[in-house]
Amino acid sequence: MNIKILIDHFDIEGFNKKAIHPLQSWQWGEARKKMEIEVLRIDAEKDVFQLTFHKIPKTNYKIGYLPRSSFPSKEVLAFLHDYGKKNNVIYIKIEPYVFANNYKLQTINYKLKESPHPLFPKWTQILDLRKSEEELLKHMRNKTRYNIRLAQKKGVFIKEMSNAEGFDIFSKLYFETCKRQKYFGHTVTYHKLVWENLKKNIAHILIAFYKNTPLAAYELFFFKKTLYYPYGGTSLEYRNLMASNLLMWEAILLGKKLGAETFDMWGSLPPNYNQNNSWTGFTRFKEGYGTTFTEFIGSYDLVINTFLYYLSNAAYSLRNFYLHLKKA
Repeated sequence: MNIKILIDHFDIEGFNKKAIHPLQSWQWGEARKKMEIEVLRIDAEKDVFQLTFHKIPKTNYKIGYLPRSSFPSKEVLAFLHDYGKKNNVIYIKIEPYVFANNYKLQTINYKLKESPHPLFPKWTQILDLRKSEEELLKHMRNKTRYNIRLAQKKGVFIKEMSNAEGFDIFSKLYFETCKRQKYFGHTVTYHKLVWENLKKNIAHILIAFYKNTPLAAYELFFFKKTLYYPYGGTSLEYRNLMASNLLMWEAILLGKKLGAETFDMWGSLPPNYNQNNSWTGFTRFKEGYGTTFTEFIGSYDLVINTFLYYLSNAAYSLRNFYLHLKKA
């Protein structure tokens, strides 16, 4: 297999034809580079792989990350292992966009281990957008359908505002929600750079209004006939108007308009989830739209420096334990 490192000014359209997820798009890599993060792009004939490398403070070592690619072949893993040895990489976390129900993971050498600290959840929910609007409504939960109609009746309306004004409204609601839910949502600069680099072809912003008040906003990604729901924010005002329910329905309709065949809700608890879990609310919310729970093959670490790999995992566990004590 001919594997080569790609330099800047490569054929962007050609790269994106091989990429399978917005986090593997050329535009996403450009956003990460503007955050002063090292990006590596490689072409492996039928596939492309875009990685980021993150420096460990006060050391010469790095950790690599390969999100939402196809599963790397043995040859690609060998290439990455060799690259990592030459560039002080401790390990590379690999989280493929591959579903468990149609993939049989082969035993591969090169010290590939199931990751103890995944970044993406192992489950998501998928909605089939090839169905008609009538079919989609029919397969929703009664309460979800009722809430959509209630929002419409009460005067909530949705606008696509994929522009600077829309991003500012989305950003305000998003960070208000992060603060309220005590969720780490990156920084304003991070989200602005993502938006600026993906806004022309991939990112879209939808906002729910009541009169002139924005109540909820989503930033959606559209890539390769799939719509994704990575980011959302809501206001505490007029919560009884069920704006989020109507907003998600309009997101579904936008996906159909763009030509999407599936809608990936980005993350979820598994089916038969614990009702006391902190993710129960948004898992149930997504489930109301007639989605299918779908499992990924999971997260794996390509271990390059065995000693430092286990040391970094121990440090991670101790840090989480310390943070847990602080919250207690």
